[in-house]
Amino acid sequence: MVKEEQWSYQVPELEADVTTIGIGIDGTCLLMCKDGWREAMVGTISLYAQTRERLHTTYIGATPEYGKRTFFKRMETEIAKVSAAFPTALIVGVADGAKINWSFLTKHTARQILDFYHAAEYLTNVADAQFARDSRGRKQWLDDACTRLKHDPNGPQVLMEQMQGFLSGHLPPGERGKIKAALTYFQNQQQLMKYAQHLEQNLPLGSGVTEAACKTIVKQRLCCSGMKWKEAGAAVVLSLRTLSHSIGRWEQFWSKIDQYGFPVAA
Repeated sequence: MVKEEQWSYQVPELEADVTTIGIGIDGTCLLMCKDGWREAMVGTISLYAQTRERLHTTYIGATPEYGKRTFFKRMETEIAKVSAAFPTALIVGVADGAKINWSFLTKHTARQILDFYHAAEYLTNVADAQFARDSRGRKQWLDDACTRLKHDPNGPQVLMEQMQGFLSGHLPPGERGKIKAALTYFQNQQQLMKYAQHLEQNLPLGSGVTEAACKTIVKQRLCCSGMKWKEAGAAVVLSLRTLSHSIGRWEQFWSKIDQYGFPVAA
C-alpha cells in the first residue's frame, strides 16, 4: 500500500484570496469484521473567500481507532500545511456539539462556531413541544427564533429565557423533556453561538461540508448492504475517496506515482 498520506499536496489555483480556513471533524459508524460497528472519522479543511464563498476543501478520512490518535495527527499535519500557505487567514472550527470535536478544535482554531443547523434542530423540538396543537403559532415562533438566533447578539440568552417560560406552563412529560433538553444544550453551548458576530465577519456558520463528507466519503461506499470491512481494506478505500474528492489531489497523486514509482513487496 502506498502511504499517500505522508506526501505533500499543493492547493490548486483559486479564484479569490483566502480569508478564512474552516476546520471540521465528525464521525460516522462503519461495520468492521472483528469489532462490529465502530466510528470512522472524517475531517474537512475548507478555504473561504471574504464573501464566505467556499473555494476549496481537503478531505481526510480515517478508519475506526480507539483514541483516534492517527486521525488527529493527520489533521494536525494538514492544518499546519494550510496555515503556512495562508498565514493571514483566520482559522475557525465549525462542528456539532460532540465533546470530542471541541477538545481537538479548540486547540487548533482561533474561533469556534457551533453548527447553526444543529442548534436550529433543538429550536424545532421546542416548537413541536410548545405548539403541538397550533401549527400557525409553531411556524411563527420557529421562524422568529431562528432569525433571532442568527442575527441578534443576545439571541441565545433571549431564547433560553423563553424556554424557561415554556417550562413554567403545563406540558405533558414528553414535551417538557424536549424543551429541557434544548435548554440544557443552549446552556452548554451558548459560548459557541455568537452567530451575529460571525455573520458580520462573513464566517461560515454551518458544518454541512463535513456532515456531507460522512455520507460521500464513508457511507456511500463502505456502508452498502451486507458490507463488512477489515482494517487494511477500509483504509485503502478511504484513502482513494479522500483523494478523489479533494480537487487536484488525484492528479497530483498519480504524478507522484509516475515520479517515485509504486513500491510493491516482492
